[in-house]
Amino acid sequence: MQVSVVDYRAPDAAERFTRSLHETGFGVLVNHPIPQPLVEKIYADWLGFFNSEEKTGYAFSKETQDGWFSTEISETAKGFTQKDIKEYFHIYPWGRIPPSLKDDAMQYYGLANGLAAELLSWVEQHTPADIAKNYREPLSNMIKDSRQTLLRVLRYPPLTGQEPAGSLRAAPHGDINLLTILPAANEPGLQVQAKDGSWVDVPCDFGMLIINIGDMLQEASQGYYPSTIHRVVNPTGDGAKKSRISLPLFLHPRNEVVLSERYTAHSYLEERLRELGVKG
Repeated sequence: MQVSVVDYRAPDAAERFTRSLHETGFGVLVNHPIPQPLVEKIYADWLGFFNSEEKTGYAFSKETQDGWFSTEISETAKGFTQKDIKEYFHIYPWGRIPPSLKDDAMQYYGLANGLAAELLSWVEQHTPADIAKNYREPLSNMIKDSRQTLLRVLRYPPLTGQEPAGSLRAAPHGDINLLTILPAANEPGLQVQAKDGSWVDVPCDFGMLIINIGDMLQEASQGYYPSTIHRVVNPTGDGAKKSRISLPLFLHPRNEVVLSERYTAHSYLEERLRELGVKG
């Protein structure tokens, strides 16, 4: 299995990128429009936030799903019993954001959303006609005016050696949404599962942008675009002493968007949040 690295500026970028999504569920872009200095500043500033007591004033809301999720209440991946070794903060434009961190977060949210809409139009353009006819509306239209697209700032803390047996920074899982946009993290560890069950390291040089299919796009495309299982493995050696910061944007449709005969975007999301144990 080979996750393609595609130059965003290449004339055949849309076709090569979309083919990689179809074959592996993942694609990696270089020379994309998201500025690396902004990403690095967000990593550094939010690491300071996670290391402070300020975060406790933003404890997450079960109703709105915004704010800070501690390691004690972080997700348990579907089919697993151990919680992931991570804490995170959910950012929505309408939600709570620490004032000193808001401007950069909103700038990144806008840039990543704009790029994501373009990538969805690439996917739409290169979907075979017999699959595309099942889309209830254009993919890029599904996210228009959505209040559900989520920017998550993740911190995987240094390992102490006292972690429960079998626990991982992120256990194998699929994403819920349409597409996930992820700048390469400040530390490696992301792996994707090949069709034969083996695990493959995702290219993660600083400056790369990693995109993967979520379950909602798999549902809407009747499986043509696979929501590939991925995980974040625990580091060893010096890497175990470092925090890992990650900044995924989860592209969500509006609640009323019809994905398939079985699901609207809202009914799908509610089902999965209950499975993850973060919604009653």
